[in-house]
Amino acid sequence: MFITGINNTTTKTTTWKVVLPFYLYAALSFLAATILLFISSNKFLIHYFQPNTLAITHIMALGWGTMIILGASHQLVPVIVEGKLYSNILAYISFILAGIGIPLLVYSLYIFSFGATAKIGGSLILTALLAFVINLALSITQSKSQNIHATFVFTSTLWLFITAFLGVLLVFNFSSSVLSQDSVYYLPLHAHLGIIGWFLLLIIGVGSRLIPMFLISKYVNEKLLRIIYYLINISLLSFIVIFFIPAFNKYLFVCYTILFIGIMLFLYYCIQAHKQRIRKKVDEQMKISLLSVIMMLVPLLPLFIIIFLLTFSAQSNIHLLLLYGFLIFFGWITAIILGMTFKTLPFIVWNKVYHIQSANGKTPNPKDLFNNQLFIAMSICYLCGIFSFVLGILFALILLLQIGAALLIATAFLYNYNVAKILLHKPIKL
Repeated sequence: MFITGINNTTTKTTTWKVVLPFYLYAALSFLAATILLFISSNKFLIHYFQPNTLAITHIMALGWGTMIILGASHQLVPVIVEGKLYSNILAYISFILAGIGIPLLVYSLYIFSFGATAKIGGSLILTALLAFVINLALSITQSKSQNIHATFVFTSTLWLFITAFLGVLLVFNFSSSVLSQDSVYYLPLHAHLGIIGWFLLLIIGVGSRLIPMFLISKYVNEKLLRIIYYLINISLLSFIVIFFIPAFNKYLFVCYTILFIGIMLFLYYCIQAHKQRIRKKVDEQMKISLLSVIMMLVPLLPLFIIIFLLTFSAQSNIHLLLLYGFLIFFGWITAIILGMTFKTLPFIVWNKVYHIQSANGKTPNPKDLFNNQLFIAMSICYLCGIFSFVLGILFALILLLQIGAALLIATAFLYNYNVAKILLHKPIKL
């Protein structure tokens, strides 16, 4: 299978057999997370460190966000590095080990047990990510093309592995005291390594390539992307230093200001790509994806308030912490996945079904493989669900939390239906 990239180069892409299982796994994980969110609505406002919240967070971070990104990365890395994926076998190993490890870890968190099941689950996930890191490193090494997008992707993958390694240490620390402090103490570090180092760097690296490509935009600014890359990594490294040297806590605001500047520059990059697009009409999938770029800024508001409270009063607000986490996983990360799924998955399946037939006659467009009206309905449910749940957190109203969670369940059902429709697509002769 082949794909024509932004520079009109033709690159061999990864077989669909590697990619599609990740998409299906992620879709089912999203549905499971929304159902658990609804069931746990009455416990959601208690504290962020409790079984239901921990389970939901890790389903969203690992089963939903990470699995779909791993799947998409196996498809998109050849486009980014203008080469090919080093090993399909390593990709299968990543899926199988993570696919087994994630439910073991999530179940352990849900029952709040950190024994053998949690340790085995965490270790399987870590091994899966190691296989992915090796596969990605060898793919980039063998490529003749080196660019900033590949730098973003590889660096984010290293941060992901560090995040997972720390997570496994935290699991073992509950019973063996392998760290100098209790596991709860390291949770902010674990979360920020994953959110900023993995998700933010990866999404900017891939998004800065895909957004201009899907918009058919002429805009290219590698210098700006390098500045963004350094700002985000400096911010994260600064946070790590501050975390281990509490005397530097007063500089935490500076750390997040650097991060804010980096995100604003990426927003500027996307605006310029949008302005210089050749295709004037922007479809609904790209609108949701572009909305997710704006939503990158939304979690920063409660974050800055939290930093202010910690700096000047040595207290934090549990509701703001929960709001911050919810907006990260159900807001920003979910929005970009909802949009990009229906830009990438239809093309992958179209290539699988029609790559031979396309040379001999007419075929449907990739966008015809899913129901656009259901996509719009899904988007409306999603936005209303996010709005309701946020209000429920802010005003501590269980009814609003339940309404928001119910709407997010509807979002996940519609998402799964459209994903299944694409995956089960049969050839159509026009």
